[in-house]
Amino acid sequence: MRFERTTLLLGKESIEKLRDAHVTVCGLGGVGSYAVEALLRAGVGHLTLVDFDVVSESNLNRQLFALESTLGAPKIEAARRRLIDIHPSCDLTLMNCFIDETTNPVILSRRTDVLIDAIDSLSAKVHLIANAHEANIHVVSSMGAGGRMDANAITTGDLSETHTCPLARFVRIRLHRRNIFTGVRCVYSTEKPIMKKVAMDTEGPSGRQIKKTPVIGTISYMPAIFGFKAAFEAITHIVGQRS
Repeated sequence: MRFERTTLLLGKESIEKLRDAHVTVCGLGGVGSYAVEALLRAGVGHLTLVDFDVVSESNLNRQLFALESTLGAPKIEAARRRLIDIHPSCDLTLMNCFIDETTNPVILSRRTDVLIDAIDSLSAKVHLIANAHEANIHVVSSMGAGGRMDANAITTGDLSETHTCPLARFVRIRLHRRNIFTGVRCVYSTEKPIMKKVAMDTEGPSGRQIKKTPVIGTISYMPAIFGFKAAFEAITHIVGQRS
């Protein structure tokens, strides 16, 4: 009964593909949290979740795992509690670690049908995408959700098709240096980012003080839509509706 409505839509064969599939989600913030829940509720049977941050008060405006009751908790633990409450028999692998060039080999060591990149750091994002692409893992990468308001401007496509989004441009340039030009699916916005107000973030994962970095504003629904679009890309790839 748990996946009865999904079975009516997709059919038994697709449900079995989702049950047997393994998706790795890197980053459990605004985009990653919604992507994970959508995958779980669709019936994906094996999930690896990677994040090293803790839930902070500034996350409450847009992140699914951010609640008053989870403030200060590792995001990976807040995710586990919620996901187990939804689907106890799902196979969850939790990795409470930084995502960078040194940890990517471990993150990508298991069989993975799809990797969802929902991290913000440009350097870490490029290394993750490149390493997954080189390992022949299907990648769905989220570009910039911050500084946008227009939900209708969110779309998906190959990295080579992206435009307007500054983050996507920087990712393209860096991946080109590694001879990667196509084959990376992206969720991105064609709306020019609003940069009127920029805050300075001085707190890193687990409360560590880091160098001040600019952070642009976000609205509640935008990261969620990015996350759901990423889940859509992953699910349609798994069930064979997209190459």
